[in-house]
Amino acid sequence: MSLESVRAFFAAQAPDIEVIVTEARSATVAEAAAAHGAAEAQIAKTLSFWQGDQVVLIVMGGTARLDNRKYKDRFGVKAKMLNAEEVVTLTGHPIGGVCPFGLPTPLKIYADESLKAFDEVIPAAGAINAAVRIAPARMAALTGAEWIDVAQVTAPAESGA
Repeated sequence: MSLESVRAFFAAQAPDIEVIVTEARSATVAEAAAAHGAAEAQIAKTLSFWQGDQVVLIVMGGTARLDNRKYKDRFGVKAKMLNAEEVVTLTGHPIGGVCPFGLPTPLKIYADESLKAFDEVIPAAGAINAAVRIAPARMAALTGAEWIDVAQVTAPAESGA
């Protein structure tokens, strides 16, 4: 059903965007990068957090990590992720398929600056083997996401002597 809600979202909001369903699992950043022939950083992962009694989603680059200090400075609270059962109940999407599209009820969505490094990112699409290819700005516009900077982007390790 989650995949269908995402398909319905795109049919209504952006019919030019194709939901890509692969034979291979794409539930993790590494699996998604392999399934779509992309860099792991280009995979747009969606994280779910409690802020008091409200749930927010933050979409960030696949290799970016949440910077707890930036998060607390931005939101005034410590980051508290939803548990697996809460994620499924509140987003309508399975773990590994969570995305900001086709949600059962509106949630506040944020897009992290780490996504802006790419012309196109690949977020999940409501199933562990579904995704879309989309420009970060268009994703933010379609979902009403607010741009924020809460990621800790790690540079690739340098080979040293």
